[in-house]
Amino acid sequence: MTIPKDIPEKWFPLVLSLKRKKQKGLNGAKSKKRCTEEERRVRANDREYNEKFQYASNCIMTSKYNIVTFLPVNLFEQFQEVANTYFLFLLILQLIPQISSLSWFTTIVPLALVLTITAVKDATDDYFRHKSDNQVNNRQSQVLIRGSLQNEKWMNVRVGDIVKLENKQFVAADLLLLSSSEPHGLCYIETAELDGETNMKVRQSVSVTSELGNQNNLASFDGEVVCEPPNNKLDRFCGTLYWRDKKYTLTNQNMLLRGCVLRNTEACYGLVIFAGPDTKLMQNSGRTKFKRTSIDRLMNTLVLWIFGFLVCMGVILAVGNAVWEREVGSLFQSYLPWDPPVDNFLFSAFLSFWSYVIILNTVVPISLYVSVEVIRLGHSYFINWDQDMFCSLCNTAAEARTTTLNEELGQVEYIFSDKTGTLTQNIMSFNKCSINGQTYGEGTDPLAPQPKRLDFTLFNPLADLDFCFYDDTLLESVKVGDAHTHKFFRLLSLCHTVMSEEKSEGELVYKAQSPDEGALVTAARNFGFVFRSRTPGTITTTEMGRPVTYTLLAILDFNNIRKRMSVIVRNPEGRIRLYCKGADTVLLERLHPCNQELTNVTSDHLNEYAADGLRTLALAYRDLSEDEWEAWSESHRYADKAVSCREERLADAYEQIEQDMMLLGATAIEDKLQEGVPETIAVLSLANIKIWVLTGDKQETAVNIGYSCKMLTDDMTEVFIICGHTVQSVRQELGRARERMIELSRTRDGGKEEGMEGCFMGNGFREGQEGDGTGGREGGKQLQCPPPSSNLMDNISGEFALVINGHSLAHALEADMETEFVSTACACKAVICCRVTPLQKAQVVELIKKHKKAVTLAIGDGANDVSMIKSAHIGVGISGQEGIQAVLASDYSFSQFRFLQRLLLVHGRWSYLRMCRFLCYFFYKNFAFTMVHFWFGFFCGFSAQTVYDQYFITLYNIVYTSLPVLAMGIFDQDVPDQRSLEYPKLYEPGQLNLLFNKREFFICIAQGIYTSVVLFFVPCAVLSDATQSTGVPLADYQTFAVTTATALVIVVSVQIALDTGFWTVINHVFVWGSLGLFFSIMLALHSQTLFMIFPNQFHFVGSAQITLLQPVVWLTIALATAICIVPVLAFRFLKVDLKPQLSDTVRYTQLVRQKKRKPVDRSEGGACRGLGSVSEGRLGARGGSRRSGYAFAHQEGFGELITSGKNMRLSSLALANFASRHSSGWIDTLRRKKPTHAHTTPSASGESSPAPSCVSGSVPPLSNSSSVLGGSQDTPIEEETGAAPAQNTQTVPALSTQTPSASEDAAPQGSAQAVDAGVLTPAAVRSRGGDSPGGWTITLGSMQEALFGWKARATASNSPRPPSVPMESSQIE
Repeated sequence: MTIPKDIPEKWFPLVLSLKRKKQKGLNGAKSKKRCTEEERRVRANDREYNEKFQYASNCIMTSKYNIVTFLPVNLFEQFQEVANTYFLFLLILQLIPQISSLSWFTTIVPLALVLTITAVKDATDDYFRHKSDNQVNNRQSQVLIRGSLQNEKWMNVRVGDIVKLENKQFVAADLLLLSSSEPHGLCYIETAELDGETNMKVRQSVSVTSELGNQNNLASFDGEVVCEPPNNKLDRFCGTLYWRDKKYTLTNQNMLLRGCVLRNTEACYGLVIFAGPDTKLMQNSGRTKFKRTSIDRLMNTLVLWIFGFLVCMGVILAVGNAVWEREVGSLFQSYLPWDPPVDNFLFSAFLSFWSYVIILNTVVPISLYVSVEVIRLGHSYFINWDQDMFCSLCNTAAEARTTTLNEELGQVEYIFSDKTGTLTQNIMSFNKCSINGQTYGEGTDPLAPQPKRLDFTLFNPLADLDFCFYDDTLLESVKVGDAHTHKFFRLLSLCHTVMSEEKSEGELVYKAQSPDEGALVTAARNFGFVFRSRTPGTITTTEMGRPVTYTLLAILDFNNIRKRMSVIVRNPEGRIRLYCKGADTVLLERLHPCNQELTNVTSDHLNEYAADGLRTLALAYRDLSEDEWEAWSESHRYADKAVSCREERLADAYEQIEQDMMLLGATAIEDKLQEGVPETIAVLSLANIKIWVLTGDKQETAVNIGYSCKMLTDDMTEVFIICGHTVQSVRQELGRARERMIELSRTRDGGKEEGMEGCFMGNGFREGQEGDGTGGREGGKQLQCPPPSSNLMDNISGEFALVINGHSLAHALEADMETEFVSTACACKAVICCRVTPLQKAQVVELIKKHKKAVTLAIGDGANDVSMIKSAHIGVGISGQEGIQAVLASDYSFSQFRFLQRLLLVHGRWSYLRMCRFLCYFFYKNFAFTMVHFWFGFFCGFSAQTVYDQYFITLYNIVYTSLPVLAMGIFDQDVPDQRSLEYPKLYEPGQLNLLFNKREFFICIAQGIYTSVVLFFVPCAVLSDATQSTGVPLADYQTFAVTTATALVIVVSVQIALDTGFWTVINHVFVWGSLGLFFSIMLALHSQTLFMIFPNQFHFVGSAQITLLQPVVWLTIALATAICIVPVLAFRFLKVDLKPQLSDTVRYTQLVRQKKRKPVDRSEGGACRGLGSVSEGRLGARGGSRRSGYAFAHQEGFGELITSGKNMRLSSLALANFASRHSSGWIDTLRRKKPTHAHTTPSASGESSPAPSCVSGSVPPLSNSSSVLGGSQDTPIEEETGAAPAQNTQTVPALSTQTPSASEDAAPQGSAQAVDAGVLTPAAVRSRGGDSPGGWTITLGSMQEALFGWKARATASNSPRPPSVPMESSQIE
């Protein structure tokens, strides 16, 4: 890397950039001097000189508290919760005897409990952070002090120290490489902790210091480094070394960054430049943030509103008290005087106001927050205990590392994912190949028997035992000596930059810069062409058991522009040949014209491989004469020695020789995804969750993985690539992308209006290609006259994707461009950001949080993902092979990406549903309880007299009503977990926050106020004229209090029974047990025994026994209960009948299935499932044009290292110890977005795009009865009257009312309507004589037309119909 020419000596623009983008994620305070640091000066072996600059030590701290700050800081954070401050204020009021009607302990005990529980949880989380910090800070390193190496803890390493690193050690700080045990000062590092890449990288010391090989020379080294200040640029370093009156340029190639691991290098020495928080790793780490859910924030707002409402009620009652005391109370002064210090009616009103504030404070009791914490804890344990999220291979269970974010898991709209180790296993395997027009490799016919894995050991004793291949025809071709096959594998064994070490005879270890190269060389090894070793001028192989040494004449190195690499070798017979491998888009253009027929066949094979998501390369060769070689060699030497424009001249020389080549074939490598990744991404997309991939990997690799995991498909309307290097170019590219989206949307929707098929681009990378007819994929709604610009992008219809590079992203994230970037990216179905730094990942997350106000989730597995994980609302760490840094920084962790769908669609949705139902009921029951005091105030002279006795007030929220609502909040569910996964649309209400919002809150309190009115005035009206059987009137305070309290407990118990959707034994025990407990405690408190022991405390002696023996009291309670509950029952029945939500229809469908299930159905369903499983074994091939993805992931410059001999060991010619390493309904109206249901026209080949076939693990196959891609929450499901096997096994089936035979006729092969429509199909007319559950005849002609664009027709078999689905025969949980 060279120093950018636009950076002056003082790096002034860099400093300004750093000031503009101020780092918030640095740990520890920085002095003013360090904040304004413009350059760094470091002198080797001179601590005194370096200490005067006050550089940071190497100690890191990611924790939030210490022993001294924990209590004040934690309390400060907790009292940011408005409710905690509110209850502290009430506690202070209750300590004033003149205004307090309740004891102070009723508030302080619950408040202290909440604060303690939260503090213990926060302390536990921070303890683990301290533990991790201590583990890192106490690592040992060897520091050169006063001429000798001494063991020092990492935390004691200082800027300017010289540190010795040994093989497989982590780099302790950002070091300038001084010398190495390898020749020419080279060393090899792995940067997985920084950028997620596990392939090897090379660093080299400055030539003048590479000779300082021993401790004595290094101890006398006193060079001074002047460099840029601390920053987060992982790929850039600018500095100068001054030593012995000379200066030497320093670049990023001379630096070892903290977090890297030294590989295959015995030892090296480095000078500490940046330490601790100044290192680039820590500069890219985000600050540990205090995360709150949207429900928490809403509750803070609601508490303020309730407090305002409470003040209004207090003012009303205080005014009433003043008026009453002035007009009426004065008449009672003779025997009912004012208590001191009250001396006038105004002061009495003032005290009355505060008394009522205390009495009415139970509208938001502190038990609400205790209950919320308990419910969240329960949800966390459910996640930890979920066996379906347990990975048996690595013996790792899912872990909820926080208890505060569970319900927000049910509201996620954007997922930001790392690629390497998160979506993929980073394991490359040689999967298929095409040789001379013949394709070899794994068969794609799912009906064929599974082939056996080939055993290479008998054929080749040097074979790699871990290599897997299943096509024996290729091995036979090698054995019989097919010339083309031998040339093919000879090319793979020679054309690469792999290093090899032979530990013992036949035990080879390949050190590849990219896992792609390792996979190709290993394939050649197993098929008899074994790469053994290399020198700067030779390559030694074993070909079919015979050792062969080739003379290496030249390596034409790979780069991102050439997209290919070549080697020129001379074989033992003296023949010179050029071998080339590269992207098919560039290599096929350079073939000899005689290859045309073979090129066409190979291109077809490449199409097939690309459709399977494999990484492809084309292979070719050219024979050279001695004269051609000599002439080209001279021009190459001239270009290589050029002082200016060296790269361009070398590229021209390479272009000159890489012409008229002969095609050999193509390879297809699979970058193995983690299990279930494509299915998981598909299901999450159906739930309207957008997935962005943020990776440090190169663009081609990321795009290939995008295709493999089905984030990108050839059916997409267009894929936009943003790769501008300047602000203006990026702005223009984003603008063109938006214009293109609008143009294609208008064209497609216009075509639909005219009944024409739209013709769109295939994969979007290349214009002029006919697509697969994806015009109907976003279905339904037409783009009308363009709304204002702010809304235009939200109404884009079509499937678009955006790929943007790191340097372009840096410009796109600037303040004046971020809005354009967000509007463009959010209109796309998939976004892939390549070559991004860890800090850029966090900036992208922050950008979406800022502009879209959506809940974000970040998932990753490496230290380079930590800042992203901390920035998102929810951080998920995957316990993979890149350490545990991501897990330690995360809120949730598990071992496989596929578990994410269960975490969100099951646990997240249930947690959100339970919390919303809990809050709605809690506010309802407390308003019903508290508002009775308000009405009673008008009948008691506004004297702040309570309706109930003090013990009922204390126990109402703690004992009588706490356990039932806890049981509902912990165990409730609307549909089983399997249905939650099958119906992704069930997730949408959480994203739109429909189940608990300000509207729902007002409905709850309105119901509570209505209940309080009934509970007060009905007993008041009935008991005012009622008498006992003895003629004694019942109109007394105690009888009224007991009657009202009993009616209240019964009403709220019946209400929670209606609200509970899933009954367990615990629910029954808690609901009915609490009701029984109420009567038991009330009878005990009103007993003679307690009155005799505490005569001053229990004033209601005998009241309960007498009151509850009166029939009129029970009639009053029954009447009040009926008046409260019957309207609720009627409203809910009508709502389910007339406007059912999706969860209602799912439950009804389940009920119908259970009633209609018979043995014959079971056999038919099994047959249907058997057909479906055929296509579920492997994702089907995509149609469409070939994309230009290719299998290269290594850096430019390796070829030059090899031919120079600089990377050759003195003791050995190879490197050692290396293992190579994606409705037009009311929900969509709220979204202001296009609906996600879609119809796909078949491809030219008659095959439709595959729908995700399996969710994960034990999850059943997706069906249209489950996905409901286009159905809104209002879409009802009609009962089924039969089942039919789906003819197109790749499509997602849908519920149908057809008979088996009718459905079979109605579902043609490759049905275009079935792929993504996924809408539950209603029946126009119920079949007569069939089983009927009664009362559920639902027709949806108008809804069909709105959702699908077709009207139901009773007959006409040739008219379009909704797709059919096999009836599920398995037991429904």
